[in-house]
Amino acid sequence: MASVRILLTNDDGIDAPGLLPFARALSGIGEVAVVVPDRERSWVGKAITRFDPVHVAERTVDGITVFACTGYPADCVQLGLNGVLPERPELVLSGVNIGYNCGAAYLQSSGTAGAALEAGIARVPAIAFSTGSSGMPWAEWKRWILTPEAMPVWERVSIIAAGIAIEAFPHMVPGEVLNVGIPDDADDATERRITRVAEVGYARLFAEQSPGVYTHAYGDLVTGPDGLDGTDVEAAREGVISVTAIRGAGNGPASNGVLEALAGS
Repeated sequence: MASVRILLTNDDGIDAPGLLPFARALSGIGEVAVVVPDRERSWVGKAITRFDPVHVAERTVDGITVFACTGYPADCVQLGLNGVLPERPELVLSGVNIGYNCGAAYLQSSGTAGAALEAGIARVPAIAFSTGSSGMPWAEWKRWILTPEAMPVWERVSIIAAGIAIEAFPHMVPGEVLNVGIPDDADDATERRITRVAEVGYARLFAEQSPGVYTHAYGDLVTGPDGLDGTDVEAAREGVISVTAIRGAGNGPASNGVLEALAGS
């Protein structure tokens, strides 16, 4: 495949541990431009800055040029596609997110997924990537994955994500968006499974700390009537890679070509 112009973004910000490993892994397959929030912007979905000015600063981080944006992940995609870069990217990649973005509750809240969906609206193919653990409790895993000892995980997951991107891109149509969940212990032999988005919701997101004051206090997932069979959540729990089409060309279904290509690998 000829070199492709790639826009890389995320919602964990410029200091995310997986950002530079992913940028390096992608450098072998294309011309990579990095436009990311200047801080963590999780749980913002596809928010767009409406009234405040958005500032973009060019920085060099460990030898890699990064455009740091004061806005949201979807802002980063808009700026990357329309103004900041000299040439329009052909593919947008978002992530690799700290924690799985699987299930409707997380997917619709995720800034990582929101950035990819913004690309889809602009008719640019996009893939959102996330990683998590199928065995370690979330709080324990979150603390560990941010330590220097976890860097080999980010490097390995980034190589896998880059491989999926290069396989998928030739089969993707304008506006198509995929959501891919990669277990943190995945390797080249890990099963890939075509999945659907699990219909899960929240039990609670806020708890009262004092009269009239509420803070984020996650209350677990509520599974919908369709269960988890064949879903991205089931794949995450079973430690396999999930590939889920979340937006087709326009508003139509995803093209069979990309799903068949990835499932057959």
